[in-house]
Amino acid sequence: MLARRRYCWRWAVHLLTALIALGGAGEAAGGPPKPGGGNRPTVSVIDALGSGESAGFRRAYAPRTLHFPDDHGPHPDFRTEWWYFTGNLVGGDGRRFGFQLTFFRFALAPQQTPPAETSSAEQRASAWGTRQVYMAHFALTDVAGEHFQAAERFSRDALGLAGAQAKPFRVWLEDWRAQGDVSGPGALELTARTEDMGIELTLQGGKPLVLHGERGLSRKSAEPGNASYYYSRTRLPAAGRVWVGGRAYEVTGEAWLDREWGTSTLGAEQAGWDWFALQLSDGRELMFYQLRRKGGGVDPMSAGTLVSTDGSARGLNA
Repeated sequence: MLARRRYCWRWAVHLLTALIALGGAGEAAGGPPKPGGGNRPTVSVIDALGSGESAGFRRAYAPRTLHFPDDHGPHPDFRTEWWYFTGNLVGGDGRRFGFQLTFFRFALAPQQTPPAETSSAEQRASAWGTRQVYMAHFALTDVAGEHFQAAERFSRDALGLAGAQAKPFRVWLEDWRAQGDVSGPGALELTARTEDMGIELTLQGGKPLVLHGERGLSRKSAEPGNASYYYSRTRLPAAGRVWVGGRAYEVTGEAWLDREWGTSTLGAEQAGWDWFALQLSDGRELMFYQLRRKGGGVDPMSAGTLVSTDGSARGLNA
């Protein structure tokens, strides 16, 4: 399996559009969208993507003990976060498919008061109010049909439209969702549909959870705090159905889950990164991210992880 993702500032355009549609503001999205641009965002694009002002948010300075299932859920005290599923599937007739289903959380503003110390009325003056925006990407490749389709959605963490929770694990945006057992042998279910494509997959235990970097701390630049907490499930047996071209296919295959959260990730001279995930035929897995510099070339902080057949991991450097 080969999966690849590219992070760059063109994502900013999509996020800014979402914030306008959601009525986002520097404090929070406080009401339904108003006609005529009544709710105009005051948060900048770069700030929303995590490389601008980080005051009020926690940052990933040092390794910490990750606690599960709690850390499968959201971390609203950090600015950005994602649950990133990819996989390769094959039908009974040998037809091959690739999929991606990803949920992103973006904080519009820091949490002001611990939720336990604040009444629900004080936390939100409006039922539409939120400090969290979610974005989801769904993509499906039909290899034999030489056809790739992709869709995205945006919504707010309010009125049940989107959100995430740890116990029991669930992350969703409208009817796209992932739920179930993330770290154990139990099932993890993925569901996403559009008019033209869909998946209903069950992922089983597979190989154990892997921590990347320094016990889960993945440093992206030399500046302290430009890092994230990062773990993966690198090989999850998958089975279920795929819908494409007006047909349903029973499929099996293998999936990969990436989990990452942080506040300020890239340094001033970094433009983004390319991420690769490979499930090798000998039972090992390889993850590597290549950080790109604004002036061109590869940043020396680029790194990766090689996972052995027994689940043990070895860090790799550029």
